[in-house]
Amino acid sequence: MFPNDPEDEFEMETLAETEHFTLWRSTGDDGHSLFHLELGNVSIHLTEEEWEELVELVDQAVETLESGGVG
Repeated sequence: MFPNDPEDEFEMETLAETEHFTLWRSTGDDGHSLFHLELGNVSIHLTEEEWEELVELVDQAVETLESGGVG
């Protein structure tokens, strides 16, 4: 949600970055955060609730891999 007026302030914060991926957060006019996951040529934009669900999903996958649950 980029501002229409170049004079409007747009807050963004890079949360993590690797050679090929970037995760950043912006704050909308309503004060809610949007998370932006840049994966090469793919961009995923998530609300706070969607971001929390994605983090939970990745945590579950890590636990499964660490426990040897994937054959």
